[in-house]
Amino acid sequence: MPNSLRDARPADLPAAAHTLATAFDDYSWTRWSIPEDHHAERLEELQSIYLEHALISGIVLVSEHLDGVAALLRPHSPAPADAAQARIADLLGDRLDVFLAAELPPRPTEAWELATLGVRPSARGRGLGSALLAEGLRRVDAAGGSCTLETSDPRNVELYSRHGFSVTATTRIPDGPVVHSMLRAPVGTGRP
Repeated sequence: MPNSLRDARPADLPAAAHTLATAFDDYSWTRWSIPEDHHAERLEELQSIYLEHALISGIVLVSEHLDGVAALLRPHSPAPADAAQARIADLLGDRLDVFLAAELPPRPTEAWELATLGVRPSARGRGLGSALLAEGLRRVDAAGGSCTLETSDPRNVELYSRHGFSVTATTRIPDGPVVHSMLRAPVGTGRP
């Protein structure tokens, strides 16, 4: 049965943030970067902030039952508003300094960014993540752009590779996860 996808509306964001928080609960990057104290609540609020920003500065796709979410940011998207950045800093708490110290390679400035892609654990294994990714990439392709992402899960590297991404760098964060930077060239050009 095909997955029914659509653009998110503002009213979808609380449920979409909950989906992402559930999807990323055991993810190595979020476990490393977000304090353990009230971890789930912090993670869900952070996802909500990021989705609100993506709704303004890119594309947010959701599945029919909001059990899958993808967010892509346009090239040259501005940073979140100052109030949102202050709240992000509060939510990261005592992990803020190590988060800010994480040195990852710069992203190509002209590329779209796959900011997040998550599926509730109960909905995994049905192709929903691939469907969301394919639709997001279809839109990036229509705009003639490349797409970049970062992931800390080797299984994600396999998924993204099947969709045309290549690893451009692998960074070991001191006392933290390994981060794979990936890039998908614009379709038909073979270049970023």
